[in-house]
Amino acid sequence: MAPDAPVSSAPETSLRPALLLEPHQPLWQRLPKRDAHGRRLADFMMLIPGLRQRPRDQIHARALAIERVLSGYEADVAFVELNLKLNTLWVSLRARPGLCIELPAAIRDAVPEALLVGPRLQR
Repeated sequence: MAPDAPVSSAPETSLRPALLLEPHQPLWQRLPKRDAHGRRLADFMMLIPGLRQRPRDQIHARALAIERVLSGYEADVAFVELNLKLNTLWVSLRARPGLCIELPAAIRDAVPEALLVGPRLQR
């Protein structure tokens, strides 16, 4: 490491952050629909109640915890958006059996208040 190089305490990941300064477009317009091979992507949404009201360091800690989980699924994840205004996490990923259960469960282990959003089941 060069003596002038900045030292970062953040873990190295190859996830790319979203551009924060681009004009706001609805999520449905920004979502990738297919992977590089033309296969349809699966997706899920999680609600993280009260996230935006937490102190900045707690928000950052939860975002880092989510990033660590997602980096373990890097080959499968196509798109991620953590929306503080809505307290939501949206993830689009390669369709693979069980992944839409496995990945949210791993996120919930890292951020226990995160809730998977899905249809209400009729009993």
